Amino acid sequence: MHQDVPDGAGSPPVVRATIPELVARAATLARPGTRRLLGVTGAPGAGKSTLCAALLDALGEQAALVGMDGFHYANVELQRLGRSDRKGAPDTFDVDGYVALLNRLRTPPAGPLYGPAFDRGLEEPIGSAVPVHPGTPLVLTEGNYLLLDDHGWAAVRGCLDEVWYLDVPPEVREQRLLRRRLSFGHEPRAAAEWVTTVDGRNGRTVETSMARADLVVHLDVPEAGGPG
Repeated sequence: MHQDVPDGAGSPPVVRATIPELVARAATLARPGTRRLLGVTGAPGAGKSTLCAALLDALGEQAALVGMDGFHYANVELQRLGRSDRKGAPDTFDVDGYVALLNRLRTPPAGPLYGPAFDRGLEEPIGSAVPVHPGTPLVLTEGNYLLLDDHGWAAVRGCLDEVWYLDVPPEVREQRLLRRRLSFGHEPRAAAEWVTTVDGRNGRTVETSMARADLVVHLDVPEAGGPG
């Protein structure tokens, strides 16, 4: 893991790292008999899901993943609120519900807690889909807005022990996002427009929160699999 010089005083450290190096760092948080929460954030298409999948695969029963996207408002609620055309924006999530679950996860109860998941095929959240057992020492959570201040998101940061920000050039993220939307059957022109407008706007919002991270990561990973 190579550390670059931060841009200025008070800036988080910036590292160039491979997935195995980040697995090793996460493993130091996964100590039996404790419970830590690690957040992975970054703009759409930064590779959050890819990294978290690799962490889960490497850490096995020592980790569980409860993603922010499981707290998307359902499509019917987005329609009622008039926000369907910008799904994924900061005000299209149940932030209070997300914060409440993170707080519950910090102190494990006697039995498992269940978090929601997001089904990209259905484009809908699925409730009580992810069990987190009381003996699991590390809970991962990933999403765009873990470090945002607006719309109630400021409460998330205090629930997390560490937050990593994945920093990826916009053109790389856009290519990944377009491939992802096409893979789910979206029409090419509509997919490209969504990536440049909705995802692009959300990405610029996320970038404003980078300075609040504990670590900014430039991830060295082959271009394979879906982005996060």
